[in-house]
Amino acid sequence: QAQLAESGGGSVQAGGALRLSCAASGYAVSSIYMGWFRQAPGKEREGIASIDRFGTTLYADSVKGRFTISKDNAKNTLYLEMNSLKPEDTAMYYCAAGYIFTLRSPDYIYWGQGTQVTVSS
Repeated sequence: QAQLAESGGGSVQAGGALRLSCAASGYAVSSIYMGWFRQAPGKEREGIASIDRFGTTLYADSVKGRFTISKDNAKNTLYLEMNSLKPEDTAMYYCAAGYIFTLRSPDYIYWGQGTQVTVSS
């Protein structure tokens, strides 16, 4: 059974950096599309980064140039490197896996439980 487990969230000051990890089990990250999403209280879930089987990436405008999605096929793990963090980046961050290269959350099938990121000004 496919499972995803995020880690690496925490509290950081504006301008700081965090690295999120998403360990996958039950399938290979090399064989599926994977993405990072976030949801702030009272807001809809937002797709922020996606990576295909070959390493091609896709970013939302809100994080482009600041966040980097990557994966380690040997460790079967997805990453999100977040730099120049802003208070508006505060949200619960989720990793997900699916079969379409997109930032639309309904297109993803498998989801992790999420990890909280809080950025203070």
